[in-house]
Amino acid sequence: MPISPYRADFARPDNFVPSRPMKTSDLRYELPSDLIAQSPAEPRDASRLMVIDRERGTWTHHTFREIAEFLRPQDLMIVNNTRVIPAKFAARRATGATIGGLFLRELSLGRWEVLAGNTKRVADGEWLNLIGDERRMRIIERGERGRCIVEIEPPSPALDILEAIGATPLPPYIERATAPTSAADAADRASYQTIFASTPGAVAAPTAGLHFTDRVLHDLTEKGVHRAEVTLHVGTGTFAPVTVDDLAEHAMHSEWFELPEQTAAQLAEARRHNGRAVAVGTTSVRVLESVAKDPDAATSGWTDLLIYPPYEFKNTNALLTNFHLPESTLIALVAAFAGYELIMDAYRAAVAERYRFFSYGDAMLIV
Repeated sequence: MPISPYRADFARPDNFVPSRPMKTSDLRYELPSDLIAQSPAEPRDASRLMVIDRERGTWTHHTFREIAEFLRPQDLMIVNNTRVIPAKFAARRATGATIGGLFLRELSLGRWEVLAGNTKRVADGEWLNLIGDERRMRIIERGERGRCIVEIEPPSPALDILEAIGATPLPPYIERATAPTSAADAADRASYQTIFASTPGAVAAPTAGLHFTDRVLHDLTEKGVHRAEVTLHVGTGTFAPVTVDDLAEHAMHSEWFELPEQTAAQLAEARRHNGRAVAVGTTSVRVLESVAKDPDAATSGWTDLLIYPPYEFKNTNALLTNFHLPESTLIALVAAFAGYELIMDAYRAAVAERYRFFSYGDAMLIV
């Protein structure tokens, strides 16, 4: 993952609208556990698609392979090209105890920021052996909630090490065998990756992109729908629970993003032809809205933009997204885009219609 030479402040752009405090509990809904998808649809474009019309306040039920029918010529789909890395790893103490870890980013060669579990008994400076490799690791700095800075010896590029010893960092609601060599992980390395994935750095997938197939892309091209790419490296904060009652007080996680020059030019061209910017996923929305001050300029940096109702969207005209966890910042963003009442009603309808939820679940297109 690139290390930005600066930390730009994208937290409060001009289009941020102060609001009455929104309660986290406002975003609660009941979800039977058997609706949490444990594997993707096969084929991917066989997933279901709920299409929400904001103007009419209605929704209809379809399959994802029909998505081109609901888009227009000159629309521009903005996809996130981040690639999920095998960020889950484990290390062993001399006592034989195993320590689980999640790679977050490479600070420099041989120095990582990680989330580590069960490290209370690990002494500062104690060397641990990386499981599956001859290298060793020690904690050199401790942070909050398991965050640590670790040193790897001998040093090598983090991605090289993780490709050899790491496992797919699936979200906690997907139950899998954890061994990197397991058949389940081999399958998830492929399925928990979008067709657009090219830039390594994410520890979670931009899941709205998981539904696309070559057939769907062909249909979109035939329709005259264009495509542009952004990068936002999805971090573990996407799964972080909101622990405050007032959503505005939530400390939003920061994620590195890039709006390339070509994409900025494509956005400007789409506007000239009255094409809509169709964000594929909440991550693409966060990029588009983080650069609202100057959408025609290539930009990179860090964003901790928190979007919740009410919010005036400046760069996003339509949104493709999955069904998100209750009381999460992701459902807050979707509610801001489509309208709180409409989204909560649509979610209840999705439960009644037995849609599949979360990362490997079904999709929603909001136009």
